[in-house]
Amino acid sequence: MTSFTPTPVTEAAACCAPLTRETLNAEQADDLARSLKALADPTRLRLISIVAASEGEEACVCDLTEPVGLGQSTVSHHLKILMDAGFLTRSKRGTWAYYRLVPGSLDSISRLLVTA
Repeated sequence: MTSFTPTPVTEAAACCAPLTRETLNAEQADDLARSLKALADPTRLRLISIVAASEGEEACVCDLTEPVGLGQSTVSHHLKILMDAGFLTRSKRGTWAYYRLVPGSLDSISRLLVTA
């Protein structure tokens, strides 16, 4: 049996970077929670990555159904949630809708997740 020696608190505190550089006020926390909620779905994360990786960083809804294995109405529902959260914009061309990532829309999330 191996023995366990606990790490002193001062060493443990020094090893871990703070989660954020500054505290969030209530409005910032609400906004960030809304954004995280919109992203907290595997299908929506995949849709954002597909749109961002598409030629011209734009994708037609008709090209998004097959990769995620869902019907057009379900994909459109997920895309609407991402639009309402400010991550995507939509433009109509004929009967099809094209989606594009809003520049800078993921910046607040990445700043929260990146430790420097």
